[in-house]
Amino acid sequence: MTGTVVGAAAGFLLAVTALLFGFWGFLLALVLAAVGAIIGAVVSGRLDLRAVTEAARGRRSA
Repeated sequence: MTGTVVGAAAGFLLAVTALLFGFWGFLLALVLAAVGAIIGAVVSGRLDLRAVTEAARGRRSA
């Protein structure tokens, strides 16, 4: 699937969540989706948490 299809599907699911559960349900779904995306990126090796934490602390990484 292309990024456009995945983005459209995610937007549709978030819109349905907002309609069914209101603002707080939408916000919870959005936060959980972001956490899932971060976990998926770490597992697949596309995100290095050590580099992220060092950048957050102000340290520079090579």
